[in-house]
Amino acid sequence: MGIFPRFGSWISKNSQQPLKGEAKGSENDESKSVSEKDTNNNDPAKKNKKEYYDEKEKMRQDILWHDEEKKHPWHNPPPKVKVTTNKKGVYHMNLEMTLGAPPELIHLWLTHPHGSSFLDEKNWRNLMITKSKKVLMEDGPRGVYKVERSVAYDFFSLTYIPIPLHLIVEENRKDLTGKYKKEKVMLMEVFEGNYKVEPVYVDQERLCKKRLPKSPEEYRKCSGGQGKIGSKLTINQYFEPYPPFNLPPLSWYIRGSTIKTSKKLLNALQNTAKSVRMAGPLKEPKP
Repeated sequence: MGIFPRFGSWISKNSQQPLKGEAKGSENDESKSVSEKDTNNNDPAKKNKKEYYDEKEKMRQDILWHDEEKKHPWHNPPPKVKVTTNKKGVYHMNLEMTLGAPPELIHLWLTHPHGSSFLDEKNWRNLMITKSKKVLMEDGPRGVYKVERSVAYDFFSLTYIPIPLHLIVEENRKDLTGKYKKEKVMLMEVFEGNYKVEPVYVDQERLCKKRLPKSPEEYRKCSGGQGKIGSKLTINQYFEPYPPFNLPPLSWYIRGSTIKTSKKLLNALQNTAKSVRMAGPLKEPKP
């Protein structure tokens, strides 16, 4: 068992559950448009939602990762961060990281309105909390939501202060992508971005030899069902502070703090994946 077995198992449970309050589409038409329906609605008739992944494969991956963690623990490579500035003064922060967990699970942690995927283990507090998530539109795997989040911002390395983020978020559960833009973010004139989660065939060179797979199906076949699938998360974040915070030295501080906060969130996500790997799957898949 891991350091946080209950925490890891609870997240694994959430990975199998739909968002609360999301409506069930009819057999002939999955499209749905509603007027800002709160996802905290507990109507049981609205808890069923079509999933876009193989549940048995997901459970097999849970078992593979858990068993391998006991023998050869996964070591997280540090996130890669590159920041540039365009001619208009807008910062572009490109972040890439690899995680030891399947893509569907990572995407769920990024989008689920409940849970503690961004936990600061040292101080035992959440670095990012989703306070509310309201449905604006749903069409099959794609949904548009109004989201209010709170991010713990490192203030001069002395303490954390909660920064509210009011965003319009578009999610795609099939493509495992998303994009967002601000409704209102403190100090920020520009705050928007996009992300995608892609599979990483961790054991392809060892199990597939020269026959490198191009899809999960090919990977499962050439690895004999024993190949672990990890995730590559890519985030493009664009931000620019309001005047006068867009001028040095204030802009330098905001830029540096934004990068530091983003790295902490990504590291917390990697630690969540580790906790789940150590906790192990909740049940065996049916044959």
